[in-house]
Amino acid sequence: MRYFLIILTYVALSVCGTAQNDNKLHYTGSDGKRIYLPLGKISFADSVVKFNMGYPRPISKYRDSSQSLHKPNYRGYDNADFITLGCEGSIVLKFTNNGFMNLKGHDLTIFEVGPSRERTRVEVSTDGEHWIYAGLAKGGTSKLEFDDEKIDPNLLFYYVKLQDLKDECSGKSAGADIDAVAAINSVIRLTVNADVLFDVAEYRLKPSSKHTLDSLAQSIQVVQNATILIEGHTDSDGDEAYNLRLSDNRCQSVRRKLKQLLSKFGTYKFETKAYGETRPRVENSSDENKQINRRVEVMVFPPKDYYDSLPDN
Repeated sequence: MRYFLIILTYVALSVCGTAQNDNKLHYTGSDGKRIYLPLGKISFADSVVKFNMGYPRPISKYRDSSQSLHKPNYRGYDNADFITLGCEGSIVLKFTNNGFMNLKGHDLTIFEVGPSRERTRVEVSTDGEHWIYAGLAKGGTSKLEFDDEKIDPNLLFYYVKLQDLKDECSGKSAGADIDAVAAINSVIRLTVNADVLFDVAEYRLKPSSKHTLDSLAQSIQVVQNATILIEGHTDSDGDEAYNLRLSDNRCQSVRRKLKQLLSKFGTYKFETKAYGETRPRVENSSDENKQINRRVEVMVFPPKDYYDSLPDN
């Protein structure tokens, strides 16, 4: 039941949202630059993991680290609508409603505000412990493209670390002023243990799977336009070709049901990919591990037409 619990945790966070309209997909930085976020308001960082204030320190009203979360709301330098890092200070933010990946086009946006443009070093992480350099945000509304740093396109990140680069170390807000951080290439991953959906060696959905599939659909409804990839995985018991067919049939069952449940909520393009036993999460060395490997993963990506609109490199 491990992965079913992951889904319930996500749903509790997401069902409070509403489907996105086009006019909620554009956000403007303090410098007037307009940013398009294909998955809308879920694309912003949601929580502060750690804030290490630099020195000289900003005055107290600019020390609220929560001002770096959610959509940009900068109204002017005299308002405390941002967090100032302090000279060489740093902040770690977490995305809880989505992750982000190295996909086509720009991947991440840093909304830096205030009277000066101050650079930050940007790192990203899948787990909050191991960090990968992602580039420099050069002040103002900065977009980063992970291809520039040759970041693995298969990794799904949930953490961002920003560190001030000491461009401005005087005044009442020394250091970079961060209003928001957004993932342009947002991705939602939802994982279900296959035993929740199917009986052993079966691909017809169990009647008891209804609640889980309803929850999946509710999680996806916060996005109005997306590509939904359904991946099927098995353990290593049985013949490899049989496992591939089984995972494909299970993908198709989930696709048909989600397509039905989501038919009135947005525009979704469905794709499936069967992996059989070829991508285990853990070794198939115990019954518990095999249960972990038997799973269906639902990945929600920005829509294909968004990527079609981007210029080829």
